[in-house]
Amino acid sequence: MTAELAQEIAAETSRIVGFNVLVTDRDGIVIGSGDPARVGSLHEASVEVMRTLEPAWHDAEQARRLRGVRPGMTLPIVVEGEALGTVGITGSPRQVRRFGLLVQRHTEILVREATLLRSRLLRDRAVSDLVRDIVSFDPDVVSARAVERRAADLGLDLGRPRTAVVIDSADARAVRSVFSEPTEIATGRFVVLHHGDTAALAHRLAELSPDVHIGLSDPAVGVAALHEACRDAADALTVAQPGRCVHPIAELRVPQLLASAGPHARNRFAAVTLGPLPAEPDWPALKSTLVAWGASGFNLVRAAEALHVHRNTLVYRLDKITDLVGRPVKDPAVGLAMYLGCLVTP
Repeated sequence: MTAELAQEIAAETSRIVGFNVLVTDRDGIVIGSGDPARVGSLHEASVEVMRTLEPAWHDAEQARRLRGVRPGMTLPIVVEGEALGTVGITGSPRQVRRFGLLVQRHTEILVREATLLRSRLLRDRAVSDLVRDIVSFDPDVVSARAVERRAADLGLDLGRPRTAVVIDSADARAVRSVFSEPTEIATGRFVVLHHGDTAALAHRLAELSPDVHIGLSDPAVGVAALHEACRDAADALTVAQPGRCVHPIAELRVPQLLASAGPHARNRFAAVTLGPLPAEPDWPALKSTLVAWGASGFNLVRAAEALHVHRNTLVYRLDKITDLVGRPVKDPAVGLAMYLGCLVTP
């Protein structure tokens, strides 16, 4: 029991019952009181109460014979079988007797809740540190076995498949309401190593706000694989196309690969493969045509359906692209190169 908690309990309880309440530690030293002047003094009656763990009453005559004691009642504070100190109520024993058990139970409940909260906060901090270490894992700095042991101490089995979930959101409270142990790795960005139904989780996250964006990795097992999964989920947010809030990396492997190349390499690739196309007045339509053509596996029917155009319109556009670049876009090798060029072109 901390001095801060003891003072909070004493001040609040004094206000409620209308009598001064003080709290001592195991040695009978006052660590909280409705009368701040008594903090730090010895409350001699508490020493005997701690020894017997029985309540004690003191009238004016008895109190005069004890150091730092005024008329009233003193009771032990016992939480989970451990005596932590005492709580005393100042006043005529006849007046305060009816409050004794109430104040004792109230104090024990508050101490128990504070202990549980502190334990939970310590565990949350340990889990956050663990996830951060996985995000930044370097086998030359720390062994995977050491990280796994820490996870096991926290009741987390890294041998079970987990999906790295990286969430970009300005609403930290909403994100934390979904998870028991999210980890904030940057301002507005959270990472979670999730074991369970990822689709249901993504649905719940998507309902939080239209501004929430979620990157999902493939399932991974073990520290090294989870480290890569965290990178994948973060990459999914980086290369994601607008219009959606959930971005599985499994659907973004090609953009991820392209993003790994430097800007110069990407720009050079796009310039060589696309040639004069970006300068054309109808470039947006030509670009969407090339993207649909590549994404459909160079299938006319599927590409036309994706574009919501007639098949003849698609053929006309493909022929126009072929004439402009001087290479047959219906050739899969050419079509693939131009598809990739579009992906790296704004």
